[in-house]
Amino acid sequence: MTAVHNSASYVDIAGIRAPRANEAELCTRGTGDPALAGTQPAGTPAQLAGSALQRAGRALLRAGRAVSWYMSQLMGDSAYATYVAHQRRHHPDAAPLTERQFWRERMADQDRNPGARCC
Repeated sequence: MTAVHNSASYVDIAGIRAPRANEAELCTRGTGDPALAGTQPAGTPAQLAGSALQRAGRALLRAGRAVSWYMSQLMGDSAYATYVAHQRRHHPDAAPLTERQFWRERMADQDRNPGARCC
């Protein structure tokens, strides 16, 4: 017995007749989630491109913040705050140095012990 099919339900791909996917199949193809069957696409191509640009922008902002944090840690910008937190946690009865005293002590220590510094 020969089945007759409507030509609109088939598509010719490289000489091979294949069933045309309906919109619901296109939305859920590859997900395997029957709950998504019949759902509409997430948005128009312009909306999808906009959301991709937003994701890229957020990733770029996050990378910029990471580089900024790394450079501030490398340069020692938060050294005094770290020192005060350490003093409060491990030596609560001792008064911490003032910020000016801390930096003078730190620079004097670096001058006495250059370590890996070149000069």
